Amino acid sequence: MRIISIVGARPQFIKLAALSARLSEKHEEIIVHTGQHYDYAMSEKIFSDLGIRNPDYHMGIGSGTHAAQTGAMMKAIEEVIINRKPGLVVIFGDTNTTLAGAMAASKINIPLVHVEAGLRSYNRNMPEEINRIVADHVSDYLFAPTETAEGILKGEGLSDKTYLTGDIMVDTLSNYLPVALEKSKITRELEVEGREFNLLTLHRNYNVDNPEVLVNILDQLDLLGELIIFPVHPRTRKMIVQTDLSWKNISLVEPLGYIDFIAAQHYSKRIITDSGGIQKEAFILGRPCITLRTETEWVETVDTGWNLLVDPRGSNIGDMIMSFRVPGSQENVFGEEVSSKMAAIIDSI
Repeated sequence: MRIISIVGARPQFIKLAALSARLSEKHEEIIVHTGQHYDYAMSEKIFSDLGIRNPDYHMGIGSGTHAAQTGAMMKAIEEVIINRKPGLVVIFGDTNTTLAGAMAASKINIPLVHVEAGLRSYNRNMPEEINRIVADHVSDYLFAPTETAEGILKGEGLSDKTYLTGDIMVDTLSNYLPVALEKSKITRELEVEGREFNLLTLHRNYNVDNPEVLVNILDQLDLLGELIIFPVHPRTRKMIVQTDLSWKNISLVEPLGYIDFIAAQHYSKRIITDSGGIQKEAFILGRPCITLRTETEWVETVDTGWNLLVDPRGSNIGDMIMSFRVPGSQENVFGEEVSSKMAAIIDSI
């Protein structure tokens, strides 16, 4: 069967890596990269780090308003689908690339798989929430990463399309953590080898586009008095430069490739983030996670005591972080051998 896999952002490349290796064993896979993430470390380097072959189509859409970006993607994806006539389209996650792929495929009646279906933050101010709801309701096969996600899909009347597969990032981390620990020199390059450090990521618009919120986060984290390594998204760096401020304990570094990033996560004391995917990576890697949001799609990480939600506008961020302790063990909430389960379902279509 000819399958088109559509990706455009870092979390999607990570999900693609493990599944693509399985699909290529029995199917003809066409990889489409919309260009939603176009920074080298967040795009080409991740493809290289994960051993994903070059995309068959790189659309170079880039940034723009949600409507403009999604519309441009839909048009370009539709042309590829019409020309290549796939038997199946696979979309991942909850970005504008996800939404564009879902709409383009569903409107011309191409069977559609949504990997990482059933997530809900119940915050409609997040563009991702809209994307994932629409993608779930137009897809034909919903691959749920957790029992919570499976229950949500069934509650929305989608039980006949839902498959509890587990989360494919389990496979990616399992495959590439040993490689990262062997090959990455990131702790030496960042001069943190043998030292305690926190790892910080920020990219949500409500955290980085509002200078007051961004400065509040960084000011309070600086007061921890602990070293914080902060790989800075290009948009976030632009905002920080505009504030004309600096922080004693926060080291701003360039975005890291996937191999270096998972090595940095592994060696970190704790991870502080507003990313959904990184909350999950932190859990799988056994690192305490502080999420600078008031809600999460990954409720299992909070319920099991490994993830703490903190209001980024609050005045006690540092105190909450310093008092947070994780349990001595973890439950297996994300499954195992996930790509094999997904591939088996796709093989049967």
